[in-house]
Amino acid sequence: MTELHVTALSPDRLAALRSRGTDDLGNRIEKIAADGGEPLRCCLRRARPGESIAVISYSPFTTRSPWTEVGPVLVHHDECAGHPDSQALPDELRTGPRVLRTYHADGSLDYDDITLASDGLDIEPVLRELLDRPRVARVHVRTVLPQCFLYEVHAQPADTST
Repeated sequence: MTELHVTALSPDRLAALRSRGTDDLGNRIEKIAADGGEPLRCCLRRARPGESIAVISYSPFTTRSPWTEVGPVLVHHDECAGHPDSQALPDELRTGPRVLRTYHADGSLDYDDITLASDGLDIEPVLRELLDRPRVARVHVRTVLPQCFLYEVHAQPADTST
């Protein structure tokens, strides 16, 4: 049996960007007020009206390859608590519509298993089914129309020590 491991944007990586004042592509990180409802990639929840947020260019990949891509994501402008539980899908971002983009262990895109989760669907059972496939190492959960990165999920063996 495997457990899900949810990965939000790295707090250390975000701290470095905030300290520098620019994202990885050199764009200034500018504070904007949230309208409310924007999906935040730092803590994996929706923004509350008036919160200070920023749009940054971000790549969920840590190594360069032909599959490395960069796109816009929303984060808190200042440090936040982050996603509280790496073994649980974020309550506010766990339903469709979502594109579940699958990747092989070498980081290449797994075209055969990319899945569209319909509106209102709880994506956890779909993620578990995808991650049970031997060729799927990780899944990027993305928005549907712009296909912006939300968070990554991969499987890890369940702790059987207890």
